[in-house]
Amino acid sequence: MVAPLPEKIQTAIVTGGARGFGASVVRALHKAGYRVVIADINPGEEAQALASELDLAGETAVTATLDVSKPADFQSVLDKCIERYGSVEVLVNNAARTMAQPLMEIDPATFNDIMATNAGGTFAGSQIFARHFKDRGYGRIVNMASLAGQNGGTATGAHYAASKGAILTLTKVFARDLAPFGITCNAIAPGPMDTPMVRGVLGDKIEAAIANIPVQRLGDPEFVAQMVVMLASPEAAFVNGACWDVNGGLYVR
Repeated sequence: MVAPLPEKIQTAIVTGGARGFGASVVRALHKAGYRVVIADINPGEEAQALASELDLAGETAVTATLDVSKPADFQSVLDKCIERYGSVEVLVNNAARTMAQPLMEIDPATFNDIMATNAGGTFAGSQIFARHFKDRGYGRIVNMASLAGQNGGTATGAHYAASKGAILTLTKVFARDLAPFGITCNAIAPGPMDTPMVRGVLGDKIEAAIANIPVQRLGDPEFVAQMVVMLASPEAAFVNGACWDVNGGLYVR
């Protein structure tokens, strides 16, 4: 039997939350009333500044060190959150490595590393947090996939595209197996967003890339962050195993 949602502030973990799109998600969740844990491989000054920006008292916005390629880090962050707050309700698997490389120049070891970080991190995080969610009878997992995982990618490498495709499949598997326990798992697949990472990957090819997008503009990370908030909400109970496309018409299905 699914337990009722507790009448208290919910806690959301955002991996890769210190900068870029992850920071947008952290801000959006906090604004929506969530306690946010800014989990990053290198929290440092950026994460601390973000946490202070949201809550100087350090009660509803905190930082945590988490390397998504290390399952033990997920467990450590979860344990600390349970000790401090009693529970966690939301996991946003956002952290990922990207590397623009021509197909025939990708070393197999590099391919495996990217897959292990992006897809492996999503698997480990989802599995570890799902155990906690299952015990409570409630949980929300939101995975950040990518257009590259649907169309094979263009500016990104085969390793990044393959890892994001794997995340889409993992989303379906976790959604199917966890649904009876009050847990949903969904993915968002953005096309090129107006973020430092995208601008860095595209470089001087950015204008040509924008011209190739049917709507003639980059995606708005703030809008996509609001999609995360929506899928993380208790009201999204009937959305499960879905991939939400946000790509300006680059991929239509």
